[in-house]
Amino acid sequence: MAHQLPPLPYAYDALEPYISSQIMTLHHTKHHQTYVNALNAAEGAYAKTSSPKERIALQAALKFNGGGHINHSLFWKNLAGAKSEGKGNGGVLSDGPLKKAIESEWGSLDTLKKEFNAATAGIQGSGWGWVGLNPSTKRLEIVTTSNQDPLLTHIPIIGVDIWEHAFYLQYLNVKVDYLNAIWNVINFDEAEARLNEGLSSKL
Repeated sequence: MAHQLPPLPYAYDALEPYISSQIMTLHHTKHHQTYVNALNAAEGAYAKTSSPKERIALQAALKFNGGGHINHSLFWKNLAGAKSEGKGNGGVLSDGPLKKAIESEWGSLDTLKKEFNAATAGIQGSGWGWVGLNPSTKRLEIVTTSNQDPLLTHIPIIGVDIWEHAFYLQYLNVKVDYLNAIWNVINFDEAEARLNEGLSSKL
């Protein structure tokens, strides 16, 4: 079955003023849709050929567009309207396993934000910043990936898109302002659900 663009779990303007409706509309309907279309095309071409050379040539397209589809599908669920704006529960870290894990590793959410933002802002070019669960140690770690590479070494708990299309129309070239703002719409409830699933996994 062909991959499809997943619907957003909120309206395009639900993340304002931190992420504009214009950015969300373009990001979801144009950029993510392009990854989905290109992934379907690459998988279709792969299935139609038995030539090892042609299949090897398709690997880059499969990795890039498949990663773009995986990453963005996680990203949309990772966000929620800001509670401070009366639009949802975004930005609120309640008492529970996630808060305990964050405080165990970084001492506080503020320290995590500071270290995460520094690591993510330091990505050269485009990529993603992640808070991931190390499946071996069952501890949270800050990880970055390049381009649209999916996070394969860790279980993704929180992911932030640092491609320019995610912020440029609103924050121009000031990545740090975007990174500071996005914490107001991080869906910590979703992140905790991923953490709980990861902790119970035997992988």
